[in-house]
Amino acid sequence: MRESGKIDYLELPAGGGSLPEVKRFYEKAFSWSFTDYGPGYSAFSEGLDGGFDGNPENQKPLPVLFSDDLEETQRVVEAAGGKIVKPIFSFPGGRRFHFTDPAGNELAVWSES
Repeated sequence: MRESGKIDYLELPAGGGSLPEVKRFYEKAFSWSFTDYGPGYSAFSEGLDGGFDGNPENQKPLPVLFSDDLEETQRVVEAAGGKIVKPIFSFPGGRRFHFTDPAGNELAVWSES
C-alpha cells in the first residue's frame, strides 16, 4: 500500500548508455529483477527506508541495502564488478561497507552484526 508523503521510489542514473551493464550487476549481486520501459529505462521493486545525514561532506544520496551476511555480500559485490570504496566498518547499530556500481553510483550495505 502506498502512503502519501512517504518515499516510494528511488531513481539512480545509469551512466549514459551502461543500462545493460548496471542491470547485470544488480541481477548478479542481489538477484534483482527489472521491468523495462523502452531501451533507456528499467524499473526495480525492492524495499526502502531512509534517513537524513547532517554531515556536510555527504552531498549525494546514499542508498543503503541490508545483508544477513556482510562479508559474503561484499564478496558477491566484488565478483559482480562492484568496487569497494569503504571496507567493512562498525557504526552505531551495526556494520557496513560502501561500494560503487558500474555506473559510478555509491551505495552501502549494512548488517546488524
